[in-house]
Amino acid sequence: MKKAFISLFLLTAGVFASSAENLVILTTNDTHSNIDFDNNGRGGILPRKTIIDSVRKAEKNVILVDAGDMVQGTLYFKYFKGDVEYPIFNMMDYDIRILGNHEFDNGLEELAKYWKDVKATRLSANYDFSMTPARGLFKPYVIKKVGKKKIGFFGINVDPESLISKENYEGMKYYDAIETANKTAAMLRDKEKCDLVVAVTHVGYEAIPGKASDMEMARRSKDIDIIIGGHSHTFVDPATPEATPYWINNAVGKPVLVTQTGKYGRNVGYINIDLDDIKDRKFDYEYIPVTDRFSPDAYDKNIERFLAPFKHAVDSVNSNIVAWSLQDMSNSGRTGAYPNWTADFGLDFGRHIADSIRSAKGDFPQIDLSIMNVGGIRQPMKKGAVTEGQILSTFPFSNHMTIIEIKGKDIIDALKIATAKGGEAVSANIRVVTDGKGNLQKVIIDGEEMNPEKMYTLATIDYVANGNDDLVSMANNRMLWQSKHEMCVYVLGYLKHLTELGIPVSSDPESRFVENVKIEIDRFLSEKNQP
Repeated sequence: MKKAFISLFLLTAGVFASSAENLVILTTNDTHSNIDFDNNGRGGILPRKTIIDSVRKAEKNVILVDAGDMVQGTLYFKYFKGDVEYPIFNMMDYDIRILGNHEFDNGLEELAKYWKDVKATRLSANYDFSMTPARGLFKPYVIKKVGKKKIGFFGINVDPESLISKENYEGMKYYDAIETANKTAAMLRDKEKCDLVVAVTHVGYEAIPGKASDMEMARRSKDIDIIIGGHSHTFVDPATPEATPYWINNAVGKPVLVTQTGKYGRNVGYINIDLDDIKDRKFDYEYIPVTDRFSPDAYDKNIERFLAPFKHAVDSVNSNIVAWSLQDMSNSGRTGAYPNWTADFGLDFGRHIADSIRSAKGDFPQIDLSIMNVGGIRQPMKKGAVTEGQILSTFPFSNHMTIIEIKGKDIIDALKIATAKGGEAVSANIRVVTDGKGNLQKVIIDGEEMNPEKMYTLATIDYVANGNDDLVSMANNRMLWQSKHEMCVYVLGYLKHLTELGIPVSSDPESRFVENVKIEIDRFLSEKNQP
């Protein structure tokens, strides 16, 4: 944390080492509509603006960059669809911005509506919007002249396949992220004679087989100097380079600086570049924590006035208590209490619907299991009071509850992908048996191994049923029923019903993705018998 404390000291002291030969790039990513502080006093738009203004005051050359997913995740977006976030980002005077996948959540018409008024340079080198409402809004790259140096920035976006609902990007063409990155970087270096080439990406930090990532992009590049990333919510901490390396050697053995600031606006990345030693990659990377440490007098009054009516509406919903939780439930992992609770809700809800349909029509299959996506759980649940606003922010997407009929082999194939990713939300009657190395061995349902040829009835959401979140085989289904209202409506109703009955929220905290016990026993015996 040494560099973080240095940054904090310099900021609060109002002193930054200023040099005409330096360029400072400030970076943010994955704000996800977190306009206010979190429960721990982290994040918040107002302190972020204070930090940005302080750096701009201290440094001659500052470029402010955002790597996408500005929206989706709190009531500000659910209620106001971008009327809060887009004007505020304009007020912060971003220089460069790229899209995240969640900017597509309300479709291309809405995306174009808001992005046409974005004041920052809008970059995307590997999305072709020419046949969509967003045509002409994005350029592949921009060159910034800083002193005598030319700095080339270009944008690279995530593959929308099995991530963004198809109807939300219809007509847009996607080009391979790494191939496009290398081609664009080479052009900026060789043709445009840029001294520094910066990729602003929304593909994710970690190397995932078959997926583009910042790490893979760095390794396969020759002309990229810096990658400013987003999407995976990775906090690339310069204090722990062994956990999250921020220097990655490229295809010709030169180091590439790879950065990402985590999520929810809790940090601002700070890249200090010595313009006289660009070839030697004299880049200093650190971060500035965004907290509530500032006096309210330091906050931007224009943003405060703009935000006030929206904040009043959000705060009123956030104060309405609907349930009580017996435990902390995290949304940061792919298994555990909150994924389990969500899948169990799906199973209970599906069985309730099935019972209602049978009562009315006399014929509907029993619900066998539920699979929900952990990516749809956007906030943690703390022990104690649970509010309406908290639930609406936790399940903010326009997902609809769905009951499908699907073959066992398609469920197994989907859970193979889930196992490789570290887990998924599955109902209590399911155990996914693995080898402990990310490989599925078998799926157990109600104490029996799942039959690949049997048809099962499954409760989920339409996003999963359509094969998204990489669960491609889930699309091989026959839909039996779909809800009229969004999932969050039914979750709220379920919680209120539990509260009326006097039942608190609680969940099994253990992973339902379990390592094969035979492997565990063999390992134990092997270690025990070692001399």
